Amino acid sequence: AEVAVLNANYIRARLRHSYHLPYDSPTLHEVVFNDKRQNAFDVHTLDIAKRLMDYGFHPPTIYFPLIVPGALMIEPTESEPKEELDAFCEAMIAIARECEERPELVRTAPHTTPVRRLDEARAARQPVLRWTPTPGSD
Repeated sequence: AEVAVLNANYIRARLRHSYHLPYDSPTLHEVVFNDKRQNAFDVHTLDIAKRLMDYGFHPPTIYFPLIVPGALMIEPTESEPKEELDAFCEAMIAIARECEERPELVRTAPHTTPVRRLDEARAARQPVLRWTPTPGSD
């Protein structure tokens, strides 16, 4: 547990100049940033999460906790090596830079995944609950 707290505080220190900390209180096993700085470029939490996939990372929990608008809750485990934490932080810093320099790139992410950005509202309203193979897709 102590290493998880150390990892969260390490990420907090690395990213605090790139992302807004809505509460400047002690970080335990998770750190919560939000998209306040990126909103100036019309980039939002979902865009950041989708762009993170292009860097090979599974996005953190987004829009939670509910009391933090645009929340990005990053919760590293105690088993994450420093090299992985550094790679994650470098990706997040690069995305913050992209939000300023190339916001459209972030707003249209992901670009390197097999499935591109989905219409999430449509998916929720009209879910496809059965997979059916297309002809020739053995």
